[in-house]
Amino acid sequence: MPAAAKRTNGAVASTSSAADRRPVTVPDFLSARSRGVRLTMLTAYDYTMARLLDAAGVDGILVGDSLGMVVQGNEHSLSVTLDEMIYHTRCVSRGVRRSLLVADMPFMSYQVSPQQALENAGRLVKEGGAHAVKLEGGVRSEASIAAIAAADIPVMGHIGLTPQSVRRLGGFRVQRDEAKLLDDARATEQAGAFALVIECVPSELARKITESVSIPTIGIGAGPACDGQILVTPDLLGLYEDVRPRFVKQYAELGREVLRAVEAFCREVQERKFPAAEHQFR
Repeated sequence: MPAAAKRTNGAVASTSSAADRRPVTVPDFLSARSRGVRLTMLTAYDYTMARLLDAAGVDGILVGDSLGMVVQGNEHSLSVTLDEMIYHTRCVSRGVRRSLLVADMPFMSYQVSPQQALENAGRLVKEGGAHAVKLEGGVRSEASIAAIAAADIPVMGHIGLTPQSVRRLGGFRVQRDEAKLLDDARATEQAGAFALVIECVPSELARKITESVSIPTIGIGAGPACDGQILVTPDLLGLYEDVRPRFVKQYAELGREVLRAVEAFCREVQERKFPAAEHQFR
């Protein structure tokens, strides 16, 4: 569960107990519903943010292919490569001590065949340091999920609005096809996934999906009935303004703070106030 963090000797340290700092595992996710625990997940793409999220007590960190938008500045995630995902996952892994680290499988890294999916999932674990991988699609990805899970690589599914399908869907739209979504959820569980992300689905439908499977569901724009929630961290912190999804709650306005700080730096340099005496070596 989230715990306050404090800075000690320049490093971030958690104020939670030793028991709270035990690494979160796949079995912890699987037992969350029976334990009455709500799972928390956020995205990270670098060491610094991963270290902060981990110290704050988030249960899972996702290295999302959303980096194509919030890091690379693209309109979608389709251009993100497997090598880029491995690089960012490796950076994040160095900052993780407690959280379960999940890496997205990018577009065309698992769609060709189950064998391709298995090999690329293995690279994310071996080279990136991921604890688990996430891929989109239910019924259509069932064989790939099964192949990866059979190799003892934990797999998280993702249904509803699947961003890699943005061209077919005609944009980032709420998904309402109940029969399809229920089929996708059940296929994902039967194939061996340990958890399921549900994105941009009406709340009542997300409740039905959650009740139809025994694995935990992680909602993003899917209402409160899911077993946990995930958000894109730059959205949560007010650092990314290009897209403002309705389902995002902005917990801080760090973008404004960054502007304020940088403007102050520029002003002090121009006015010869920085560096001051305390910032100099003698």
